[in-house]
Amino acid sequence: MAVENRILQGIGVSPGSAYAPAVLVAPPVQAPADEPAPSDANSALLEVKAAFESVATELDARAAAAPKTAAQILSATALIARDKGLHKAAGKHLAGGNGPANAVHLAVEEYVLQFEALGDYFAERVTDLRDVGARAISVLLGLPAPGVPTLAQRSIVVALDLAPVDTAVLDKALVAGIVTQAGGRNSHTAILAAQMGIPAVVHCAGALDIEIGTALSIDGDTGEVLIDPEPEIVAALADRDAKRADVLSSSTGTGSTSDGHAVALLANIGGVDDAVAAAATDVEGVGLFRTEFVFLSAKKAPMLQEQTDIYTKVFEPFGHDRRIVVRTLDAGADKPLAFADLGEEENPALGRRGLRLSQARPELLQTQLEALGAAASATGADVRVMAPMVATLDEASWFAEQVAAAGLPTSGVMIEVPAAALSARHVLGPVDFGSLGTNDLAQYTMAADRMEGALSDLLDPWQPAVLSVIKAACDGAAELAKPIGVCGESGGDPLMALVLTGMGVGSLSMAPSKVAIVRFALSRHSLQECRRLAALALSAPTAADALDAVRTAADAELVAIL
Repeated sequence: MAVENRILQGIGVSPGSAYAPAVLVAPPVQAPADEPAPSDANSALLEVKAAFESVATELDARAAAAPKTAAQILSATALIARDKGLHKAAGKHLAGGNGPANAVHLAVEEYVLQFEALGDYFAERVTDLRDVGARAISVLLGLPAPGVPTLAQRSIVVALDLAPVDTAVLDKALVAGIVTQAGGRNSHTAILAAQMGIPAVVHCAGALDIEIGTALSIDGDTGEVLIDPEPEIVAALADRDAKRADVLSSSTGTGSTSDGHAVALLANIGGVDDAVAAAATDVEGVGLFRTEFVFLSAKKAPMLQEQTDIYTKVFEPFGHDRRIVVRTLDAGADKPLAFADLGEEENPALGRRGLRLSQARPELLQTQLEALGAAASATGADVRVMAPMVATLDEASWFAEQVAAAGLPTSGVMIEVPAAALSARHVLGPVDFGSLGTNDLAQYTMAADRMEGALSDLLDPWQPAVLSVIKAACDGAAELAKPIGVCGESGGDPLMALVLTGMGVGSLSMAPSKVAIVRFALSRHSLQECRRLAALALSAPTAADALDAVRTAADAELVAIL
């Protein structure tokens, strides 16, 4: 079916534009509905395990020939294929009378539900999991593995989603851009596309309706996909890209406004690989180290030494002079842990998660803080620890006491609940700093699930109510002379960065690839100009009006490259 609209909207995850004909990735092979039950479930399980191992071996081979980041992702995906729990789940379905291909499919879908419930990093790995299953099914059926077709010319690859094994081996000379109908900001497609410098748009509704050979122009910044665009539009995007590359080539050093007001530009990271990659870039430290990856794949609570070893590897690349802000375990009812199950809740997003889980199971937090302290001592790193899901003064006080008891010098709280933002002048009292988690703050302010694509308009960070809640938190921090930063997606938007600075935010944490343009945006505006832009945004009646007002009043050279 042809696309009726000439403009599709997705999420831009790798900057730049591309113009080329579309090539569609065929969907993976499905398990046959009429597959007979195995005559011997044990023998069938051996076949399934052999199929998974074949997939893992192929992934290892590709990893050996891939660049470092791609190799790490491919190796991690190979581990999924070798997961004994996945094999056991397939065996259960074989014993239940399902054929090998269907047993693999059902086992994978069981794991998909678990990954989606865990959220964040694990939710973004669903594509990897399904790809492993599809490849194993192809092996069992003796059919070719799914993947990107051989390209005869420079093309834009369009797919439901791309698995890491596909993205990692893309030929930059032939792949002009990527568009996926599924996927998210932290998917492997997004990570690898940004690393490879391939413009990419994900979560683009209607992408699979694009016909093969259709001329596309994609904007990896705005997320727009244009069908059969006019030549002048293509030329304008190419001119913007050239200007941006020229301007940002000289964007280095610390972040500050044109009149010297410092704004620290930091990285969001989720593990050791992220830390090594971020430390090699021009960032001033880490504004959000998500520690969930240490816990969420564990069958039992990670031991003290295990955590200490991992944290040490994360801290080492940043030396002694670049801060590392660590968020303690952010899990609970909506991100369940096998070893910390507090029981089912009717509304998990509003349940015992984050700090609330830590208060219910204090031994988890105590071990984590002890490990963080040991790693900080071993490396001499500037480690600052903050708690998620804080809503009250009592919660902040309790956390500050735990941090101090562990011998860590600096404590903070995430401000991602409107209650904490509105009472920041109290909540920030017992701690040293606050950090605005704008993703969850928008979700709770607007009563809109951040995983629900149909509600994306409500989750727009330019929404007046969200901006007002952020301003309340900044005012509370200023009253106490406590520093406040941002570690949500908003920090990487150059125009929003100006508004946040104008509100009083002193640090911005983001994907390292976004630091250069945010640094440039700040350098083109004085602190007073940032305050004026903040006032314009805060007075606007709608999200669109707020963005338009700031874009119109911002520096023309910045706007020209956005």
